[in-house]
Amino acid sequence: MLAAYVPLFRIPGAPAFMAGGLLARVGGAMFGVSMVVMISSRRGSYAMAGAITAVAVLVLAVAGPVLGRLIDRHGQRRIAMPFILVTGVFGVATTVLSFLGAPIWTIFLTYAASAFLPELGPMSRARWVHIFRDDPEKLHTALSLEQILDEGAFVVGPILGVMLGTTWFPEAGVLLAQLFYTGGVFIFLAARATEPPVVARADRPRGLAVGRPGLFVVAGILTMVGVVFGANEVTIVAVCEAAGDKQFSSVILGLLALGSTLAGLVYGARQFGSALSSRLALAASGMFLLEAPALVVTDLRWLGIVMFVAGSATAPMLITAMTLAQRLVPSAMVTEAIAVATTGILIGISIGASVGGWAVEHLGPHQSFVVPVAAGALAAALALARSRPLNRAELAAA
Repeated sequence: MLAAYVPLFRIPGAPAFMAGGLLARVGGAMFGVSMVVMISSRRGSYAMAGAITAVAVLVLAVAGPVLGRLIDRHGQRRIAMPFILVTGVFGVATTVLSFLGAPIWTIFLTYAASAFLPELGPMSRARWVHIFRDDPEKLHTALSLEQILDEGAFVVGPILGVMLGTTWFPEAGVLLAQLFYTGGVFIFLAARATEPPVVARADRPRGLAVGRPGLFVVAGILTMVGVVFGANEVTIVAVCEAAGDKQFSSVILGLLALGSTLAGLVYGARQFGSALSSRLALAASGMFLLEAPALVVTDLRWLGIVMFVAGSATAPMLITAMTLAQRLVPSAMVTEAIAVATTGILIGISIGASVGGWAVEHLGPHQSFVVPVAAGALAAALALARSRPLNRAELAAA
């Protein structure tokens, strides 16, 4: 199974950008839960933590397609480098303000400003699309590896973020997350051999990527998937704190990501003949059905097992959705299209974190699992209802 991934590491320049990407992914995976730990520890409010996270994710959601379009037009290094430098300063400022007990509105502003940055995932996936533009089978494996790296980061990131924020000082997780992300993206951008070339102005397609048939539907499905992610993160931390073991939340979040990582390894090593739209509907249904037992499981150890199993649907879902997103657009729009899909996830995470924080304080920690379960049901319903139109759009784009 692992042999399918070996050729990817032999591509000249690929190991360098994958290494930088992995470091940045670990930092990115730390942000959400580290912010929840920081704000809940300093200010005593999960609702406030969810709101701050939600605002920052919304800013990132807006920045993604805008900067993705600029990157497609002018190149990754030219656009991404200055934004990474400036947002890194705002990220460090957020931790300083929290440590000093500054007014909460200042933390809202600096953390939101730190989120106006280019997303690593679309840039990295765009490199693979360029490298394997004439080899769909290897592209499937490469995009699967991207998701495996994402999920692997979410095994390590939340554990590291919670551990630092609860054993050192509340801002430690957010601070290290910012340093990892900024350093990782710099390493990624330094690997210029694999950067996709800029398409000449005369050859660029007109319009926005989101206007291409099917892409808005994919982004809508991924928005519901993002709600699952955002609500799970807040709810799991709150459930563990209510049980008297806040640090165990990092274990449960890690198990969720580990289940997804292992599923992604298997999924990426296989080739499929079915339509992407059909696989998307199947994976979305699996996410809903496997998450549902969290509503009735109260023991933390069993909850960890439920999350591990539920995670097995996550990577296939995201791999399929990202592959479909890039297939629905011309090659000159790939970064923008994947950024649009990623924006759907980010908007969902923002909604999920905010609604999840509200649910924790008004419904109770464990009862708040109704938020991610309901979002999973909506994602499955939308994917099933729009399966045929998505299939038509996929065939038309091909």
